Amino acid sequence: MLFAHDTDLALIATAALINTGRDEVDTMTTASQLSEYLDEQGYSGRRDGDDAELASVRKLRERLDTLWSMDVDDVAQEVNDILREADARPYLSRHDHWDWHIHVTDAEAPLADRMAAENAMALIDLIRTGQLERLKTCAGDDCESVFVDFSRNRSRRFCSDGGCGNRAHVAAYRRRQAGA
Repeated sequence: MLFAHDTDLALIATAALINTGRDEVDTMTTASQLSEYLDEQGYSGRRDGDDAELASVRKLRERLDTLWSMDVDDVAQEVNDILREADARPYLSRHDHWDWHIHVTDAEAPLADRMAAENAMALIDLIRTGQLERLKTCAGDDCESVFVDFSRNRSRRFCSDGGCGNRAHVAAYRRRQAGA
């Protein structure tokens, strides 16, 4: 399934945000770590850079994390709640190096509201197209990371091809060799 580029980016950013809190070490504990994340994910608009903003993004992270384990009806309800709370008003925008895409809140709205609304809009595309099962948790034995499966047949099982998937394939190979 091919989604609009802003949908792909928002889904990837959502998974990346959730994963900052899923590792053994939380990688979103300071305002500078939040700033690095925002730069990596290409977020534009207002940034306060204070502890209150960090706390609101961390709270959003917890809320979004629950979506990976909900059924479609519950995700739809949560998406509607998020959009209402953020006072989302979709509009088309073109800026920097990005062609036309959707923004759903004013650039000066609080960061967590903008992030929540953009993530919710991306989830709308998954719900409307019956693709919510693309939200997955890594099948690696010691990994809890989430990801969005953009593969054609939705067969991806691991959060990264070079890390968890490689370890699982090597372990399976060694088991086969030991049994031969």
